[in-house]
Amino acid sequence: MRLDKFLCEMNIGSRSQVKVFIRQGTVTVNDTPTTNPDQQIDEFSDRVAFRGKALQYRRFVYYMMNKPEGVVSASRDNTARTVVSLLGKDAREDIFPVGRLDKDVTGLLLLTNDGDLAHRLLSPKKHVDKTYRAVLEHVLLPEDIRRLENGLDIGEENLTLPARVTVLEERIILLTLHEGKFHQVKRMLQAVDNQVLQLRRTAFGGLTLDPNLAPGEYRELSGEELETLRKSGGRKQKAQEETENET
Repeated sequence: MRLDKFLCEMNIGSRSQVKVFIRQGTVTVNDTPTTNPDQQIDEFSDRVAFRGKALQYRRFVYYMMNKPEGVVSASRDNTARTVVSLLGKDAREDIFPVGRLDKDVTGLLLLTNDGDLAHRLLSPKKHVDKTYRAVLEHVLLPEDIRRLENGLDIGEENLTLPARVTVLEERIILLTLHEGKFHQVKRMLQAVDNQVLQLRRTAFGGLTLDPNLAPGEYRELSGEELETLRKSGGRKQKAQEETENET
């Protein structure tokens, strides 16, 4: 990996900024000062320091966020604030949200730079569970629940996969899906003549939203949570990779 790219991924600065830092002699590789931004390094074995502080490289990062309302599930957007921007100093250039929550939907969102795991979690073949807490306009009738749980027509070629409904209060439910169609929760409730007034994702891929995370807050996944995600995505990890990504 090039030295300037390494420093960018460590959030030292933009590509142009880190080139200036390197040329100023503030970076050492294996305890030797360098002024060459193009220098090739081994990000796992070489010792890199910036202004005397050692930088430890991690190939992949994994965050759980409590997505707030009004923020776009994207890495970049020309008009709206994005979930990646909420990561602040942890916002590496290669991080992206796993899937998307609509701008008005809140709750559990995963962010990572692990494209393979994200692909597996989002694959239609994996049927990874997603649970939403929905506040409804009307009380669900028993027939409505039966239709939601058996699969129903939302205007696509196939019926939705069977879902699971848990009634919490008169107009508040938990709806667990095993697929991720566009606006699926809202469309499913519309199909039974109801409307979603408020929607929050509470679980995804075996993980439950940390109740200690306020809207807009995030934290790294624990090693146990990461293993749960990997199992949900059907990914068998090598022992070395598991060690690298434990937190």
